[in-house]
Amino acid sequence: MRLIHRYFRRAVKMNFFIWVGVVCILTGALSACADTTPLIQDKTFVAWVYLDNLEQRGGSVLTLDDLHARFDGIVFGEIASGKWMGGSDQWHRTPQNQSVFPEETADNNTPVQIALVYEGREVRIFRNGEVYTQYDMQTPLFFGPESVAILGLRHLEAGDHACLEGSIEDARIYDSPLTQEQVAQLRPGEPSSPKPLAWWSFRDGRVSDRMGRFPETLLAGNARIDKGRLILDGRESYLVAMPREIAGKVLSKTDKGDDLSSASRGHRARMLADPQRPRYHFIAPEGSCMPFDPNGAIFWQGKYHLCYIFQDEGGHCWGHASSKDLVHWRFHPPALYPAPGDVDKGIFSGNCFVNLNGEATMLYHGVDAGNCIATCAEKELEHWTKLPSNPIIPNVKEGDPEFGQYASWDPHGWAEEGKYYAIFGGNPGSGTPATLFRGNDLESWEYVGPFLAHDMPGVQPDDDISCPDFFKIGDKHMLLCISHKRGCRYYLGRWEKEQFYPKSHAWMNFPGGTYFAPESLLDGQGRRIMWAWVLDWRPGQEPPPAGWSGVMSLPRHLWVEEDGTLRMAPVKELESLRMNHRRVSDTLLEDGKEASFEGVQGDTLELALELDPGSARETGLCVRKSPGGEEETRIVYNPSEQTLRIELAKSSSGGYLQHLKFIMGDGNGPVMEQKAPFSLESGETLRLRVFLDRSILEVYANERQALVQRIDPTREDSQGITLFANGGTAKLVMLDAWDMAPSNPW
Repeated sequence: MRLIHRYFRRAVKMNFFIWVGVVCILTGALSACADTTPLIQDKTFVAWVYLDNLEQRGGSVLTLDDLHARFDGIVFGEIASGKWMGGSDQWHRTPQNQSVFPEETADNNTPVQIALVYEGREVRIFRNGEVYTQYDMQTPLFFGPESVAILGLRHLEAGDHACLEGSIEDARIYDSPLTQEQVAQLRPGEPSSPKPLAWWSFRDGRVSDRMGRFPETLLAGNARIDKGRLILDGRESYLVAMPREIAGKVLSKTDKGDDLSSASRGHRARMLADPQRPRYHFIAPEGSCMPFDPNGAIFWQGKYHLCYIFQDEGGHCWGHASSKDLVHWRFHPPALYPAPGDVDKGIFSGNCFVNLNGEATMLYHGVDAGNCIATCAEKELEHWTKLPSNPIIPNVKEGDPEFGQYASWDPHGWAEEGKYYAIFGGNPGSGTPATLFRGNDLESWEYVGPFLAHDMPGVQPDDDISCPDFFKIGDKHMLLCISHKRGCRYYLGRWEKEQFYPKSHAWMNFPGGTYFAPESLLDGQGRRIMWAWVLDWRPGQEPPPAGWSGVMSLPRHLWVEEDGTLRMAPVKELESLRMNHRRVSDTLLEDGKEASFEGVQGDTLELALELDPGSARETGLCVRKSPGGEEETRIVYNPSEQTLRIELAKSSSGGYLQHLKFIMGDGNGPVMEQKAPFSLESGETLRLRVFLDRSILEVYANERQALVQRIDPTREDSQGITLFANGGTAKLVMLDAWDMAPSNPW
């Protein structure tokens, strides 16, 4: 079990729409606290819209709906074709004689700013900052805490289901009447004074209200974000934003039946539009997965199989995907899940191995039960049979004779010389070490003793051995595992007389990083390949507002060199994604200056570079750099410190991603870099392979060190790549850059 302190589960109903969770708690004029919230009367709606069809009738650019069939909004062509109007329920606040209203003439490539202002009984409409029309109404409408905002659909109970055909670049609601001068000064995508009550700007792919007044968002039909706009096709496609507390009421008004195809299209469009969602890292296909540990990896009948923990209404399950090339993955039905009558109430960590009968065998921790086993011999590994005798070793409880001797959790099993062995994870600091069990068959197991003959210098008492993965590598054995507090780590040593004798220990994660929960397999080429879960701690955003969470590191090839040290590199199969090769060579990097190269920029790249540090105190590169340097992530090699680091102070202007000293546990606090030990031999050049995949960064150095980091830049223009030297000069020997083709379906 990955001991994550915060688990989150949300069931998403797949009907006509898709939910997008947003974390801000509703405050101010549309708060859920009805007894303290003032009603809205005077207000301003503003939007920048492109109309695809001037003959369309009755769609809305922006509406406030009170959920009682009453609304105000910017409506196009409902009463008079080609004309703007302030839409309202039964036209109570709308003049029906619109003969003097000008007809719209803008084509679908020309944006129109429309503003609708309500002040007392007066209504004013401005088009591109100029007066379009104004009139008086009988009785203003007040909007309370159960109101929702709609873009596209006139209102939630519109009998004709009329929706806008076009696209919206920016939309805002102000809880005050703006003047003509104030409206004329507004620009799409730019903040304003006064601040809006609610604001949707789609330039960076986000659909959420940037002011946090409507923390839940629903995309219906084919509504999607593309090229910085909300795209609406006029066929019951729209966006609804609402307070979280009234989501159920909105569902009852928007549920159009069991239209899974529309839901799937909406989900796909939402994921494709997200500028943070990685394109070639293995990623959760839907939902927020916490935890998202890789598990049950095996190379079976010519294919790679990888399981991962996800959550549904039944609890924690193992998802399942397979691949021929480690790059493109096909998703299967869940491999393991808690079925009615099963002793396990959820599925946590474990592994997959081939048993003595040639069957694939999952050894896993069953929640509320203990360690369990399931087997399968099918080609696609889609139907697993759990042992009737599960758990093979039940959870140990306080008062049991075995309490403190071992814990039945985080198992890893294998077959060897006609027997079965299993490591059960443990925490030496609490008096429960990692232990070894032995079985003559899959159902009969006995305790052998502590797995480690001794621990190593630098390992702290609170560094548990969890997520264990044990295997032969070269002429050594390797224990890959985590400390819940500090992340991924490994031991190299020898396996002898049913005990492991480590000779070295090293970390794969460092303060500021979240490289966690490793899993590996041995493939048909004899390669040891590993993955790890890259957490994204977002305090206060649980589940994350993007509607998804769960990213694996790139598959990493591990081997032991002749000098006995561990080496690592991204698998060769990733090269199949390379496109648009650029090369730069033989360039002096001057002290204190940054060098950039034409065409070398982007957010989805592989960079392979060779640097001679020369006399520089530090040298390296900046990635995801905005033109003014507001955002940038620096990768820095320091020869005298013998370190490689990633600087995080300016990685993201979003403010939601947290970089911590420890992944979890006591004594935690923020850090501004992830720093790893690394040194070059005399005369050796620095050889880096850098993988950028939107919100995630991976750096490999001379096949001896690697750093993985969540960075999450939020600026659309944070695309720059520069090289630098400080405290002396350095030389760029060679830089190769490739765009990386997407491998994820969305």
